[in-house]
Amino acid sequence: MRENVSGVGRRAMLGMLGLAMASGTALAACGSDDSSSSSGTSTSGSDPTGVATDAYVFGYPLVLVDATRGTAPVNQFMHADSLPTAADRVVVRMNLDTLYSQAWLDLSAEPLVMQIPDMGPDRYWLMQMLDAWSNTAHNPSSVRPQTTPGQTTPPFTYLATGPGWNGTVPDGMTRLEFPTNTVWVIGRVQVDGESDIAAVRAIQEKMKLAPLSAWQADPNLTTPGMTIPDAQKATSPAAAVAAMDGTAFFTKLCQLMSDNPPAPDDHEAMTRFAPLGITPGGTPTADPAVLNAAVTKAKQQIADFKDPEAQNDNGWLFSTDVGAYGTDYPLRAHTAYFGLGANLAEDALYPSLNGVADADGRPRRFRLHFPAGQLPPVDAFWSLTAYDGDSYLIDNPAGIYAVGHQIPVTANPDGSVDIAVQNADPGAAVPRGNWLPIPVAGKFSLTLRLYAPKSEAAEGKWQPPALEAVS
Repeated sequence: MRENVSGVGRRAMLGMLGLAMASGTALAACGSDDSSSSSGTSTSGSDPTGVATDAYVFGYPLVLVDATRGTAPVNQFMHADSLPTAADRVVVRMNLDTLYSQAWLDLSAEPLVMQIPDMGPDRYWLMQMLDAWSNTAHNPSSVRPQTTPGQTTPPFTYLATGPGWNGTVPDGMTRLEFPTNTVWVIGRVQVDGESDIAAVRAIQEKMKLAPLSAWQADPNLTTPGMTIPDAQKATSPAAAVAAMDGTAFFTKLCQLMSDNPPAPDDHEAMTRFAPLGITPGGTPTADPAVLNAAVTKAKQQIADFKDPEAQNDNGWLFSTDVGAYGTDYPLRAHTAYFGLGANLAEDALYPSLNGVADADGRPRRFRLHFPAGQLPPVDAFWSLTAYDGDSYLIDNPAGIYAVGHQIPVTANPDGSVDIAVQNADPGAAVPRGNWLPIPVAGKFSLTLRLYAPKSEAAEGKWQPPALEAVS
C-alpha cells in the first residue's frame, strides 16, 4: 500500500482508510529484519552521510505531508460523495464503512473554527487532526467528543490554534492547540450503505470551517464545502518525494521547518543536523554527493524498518503504536511511507491477513469462527472486507465486498458466528451476511476494521480467530 490521500482525487478520498489500514498491515509485515532502530536517530556519530541519512528519516513525513497537500484549497472541507465498487482500481484497500471529509488548515494568520453538527446518537464520526509532521494531535469523535466541561451536546464547536497564539477562546468553543500552522483534518462519518449516502451528504453540508474573525462577525454563517473532483494527480505525492535528489529534498525540508518547526523534544536531533546546514530556514551545506548517498540509504532504511511492537495474532497483522510518534523517527517515517494518515489505536484497528484462494487451481473454502461473545469488541462498529491479490475489491455476482456492518452477520443458536470465506455461493443454508466472497484462485487478503475498539483489542486480550481451511 503506497497510495496517499491528496488534496484532489475522489477515489483517493474514498480509499483514505486504506492508508490507515496499511499502517496496520504493512508496518507489521514489511520489515525485512529486526536490525532497524526502533526509536530516535541512529548512532552514526558525526559521519556526514550517516547524519544526513538520519535527517532524511527525520524529515520525510514533513516533506511527504507537504507534497500530499499540494495545491489543495485551504480552510475548506472537501467531501466524498460515493462508495467504492470493484470497478474502482485506483486506490487500494478501500472501505465501505465511512464517507470522508478532509481539509487543510492554515493557522498562520488566525485560528480556525470547526463545527461538527448533530448526527444522532447512533452514527459514528471521527475528526482526525494531524500536524505537519504526521502526528495525530487531536481526534474528537462521537465516542470521545473531547469538549470542555459543560459542552456535552452537539453541535460541537472547536477552535484550532497554531503555535504561539494567546488570544481569548470564545464561550462555547473547545480549544485544540497545534504545534504547527499546517493541520490536516481527515474526517470520517459512518455510512450504512448506498441508501444512507444522502443522509451523510446532508451532514457533511452542515459541517462548518471558518476563520475566527469571520465566525465572530457572523456565528450563523454558512461555509459550503466542495465535492472531491474526479480528476486524479498525474504523480502521487510519494513518487514526487522519491524523485527528489538530496539537494532538493533537504532544501525543501529546511524551508518547511521554518513554517512548521520541530518539537522541543527534537532538539538533540536538530543539533546533530545543524553542521550540515539542515536547520529551519537554513541551506544544506554538505556535498551534494553526500546528500544523494544519504537519500538512497534512508529510503532503504525506511522501507526495511520493522516495528518491534507490531502484533501477529492468529495470522492477523496490525500495529497499535502508530498515529503519534514522539522521537521515534524511524516508525514515523515508515508509517508515512506505507500509510500516511494512520489512526491512533484508540480510534481504529485494522488486523489483516493474507491467503491463497486455491490449491493447484482447485478453489479452496475457508471459515472464520467467532466463539459466543467474541465478535470484535468495539464501541462503534466493525466490518470484514476481502481484497484480491492486488488489494482491490473483488468483483462477484452477489455484489458482496464486506460483511459485519452494512450486511450484519447472523449468530448460530449457541451465540457463535461462522463466516464462510470462499468464492462459490454457499447456498441458502448460510445467511447472506455470513458469506464473504474471495477470488476463485490466487492471492487474497482480509481486513477487519474495528472502529472505536475497546481496550481489550489493542491490549491483545481479544484476538481475531484464525482463518481455517475447510477444503
